[in-house]
Amino acid sequence: MANKNYYRKKDTDHYTVAFYNLENLFDTTDDPYTLDNDFLPDSEKSWNLKKYEKKIFKLGTVISNIGFLKTRKAPILVGVAEIENKKVLEDLAGSKHLKHKNYGIVHYDSPDERGIDVGLLYQKQFFEVLHSESIPVLIDSQRGDRDYTRDILWVTGILNNEEVHILVNHWPSRRDGAELTSYKRVAAAEKNREIISQITSQNEDAKIIIMGDFNDDPSSESIKNLVRNDLFNPMEKLLTRYNGSTSYRGQWNLFDQIIFSHNFHKYEKGKHSFSDASIFDDDFLKIYKGRYKGTPFRTYVGRKYKGGYSDHFPVSVRLKLN
Repeated sequence: MANKNYYRKKDTDHYTVAFYNLENLFDTTDDPYTLDNDFLPDSEKSWNLKKYEKKIFKLGTVISNIGFLKTRKAPILVGVAEIENKKVLEDLAGSKHLKHKNYGIVHYDSPDERGIDVGLLYQKQFFEVLHSESIPVLIDSQRGDRDYTRDILWVTGILNNEEVHILVNHWPSRRDGAELTSYKRVAAAEKNREIISQITSQNEDAKIIIMGDFNDDPSSESIKNLVRNDLFNPMEKLLTRYNGSTSYRGQWNLFDQIIFSHNFHKYEKGKHSFSDASIFDDDFLKIYKGRYKGTPFRTYVGRKYKGGYSDHFPVSVRLKLN
């Protein structure tokens, strides 16, 4: 019994920071200003309140379990993508498994044509928001038109008495082909670099965490341009032929990543240091049989309702408060 108490005590100084693409978390109300028609009760997908509430419950279950076995607590910071609006985040934070965690929310509407945004959930007892803003990513399509993609969410706050900057991203998709759209993600990486330069011009030793669905792998040009020499990507070693955060046509990708400044490797009393990184891919999140066995259990496959969680697994890093 003494050993059990020892390990529990030891684990309480570790904290989980997570990112999760929630796969089209739309409410059931028509927004006349966005292309949300696929997620309405009268659509071909027949998206309704029962399905919405089931998804909210399931996603809350997932988030409450990320890193719990090692830290004995739900994640203190959770970046999210593919949310329609602030309301769906409020519903998620108020769901059965999260409502007692006292999560605060940071959210801004993005110009994305489908109306999907990024956001941040944070446990108020561990994190205090000092400043937040939404940074546009200005990209033109090959035709020369504005490509309306998700803004970058920049949040500065106090994490257990230490100032931390968080950038939450959802970069342009590969829908028209990975190579043809690569320049868009390179541009998104450059916008992140601009924000990093702005932060470090004020404090060269600033602690920075960059997370998101980058729609590129750790070895892609855009991610290499982002990381350079002053950041560290702990996700590089997690992508294999058999593991990733999302799967397409039998191939694993690790589009979901958490990257941070090198000073998370330093040991300083009262500061956070990096412990480890992982993909949260417990069996309950996977398809359990058939051709796609082991891949994420999705809400929809095309227009066919499956009732799963998301087409992405969450990713996380564990920080130690020294």
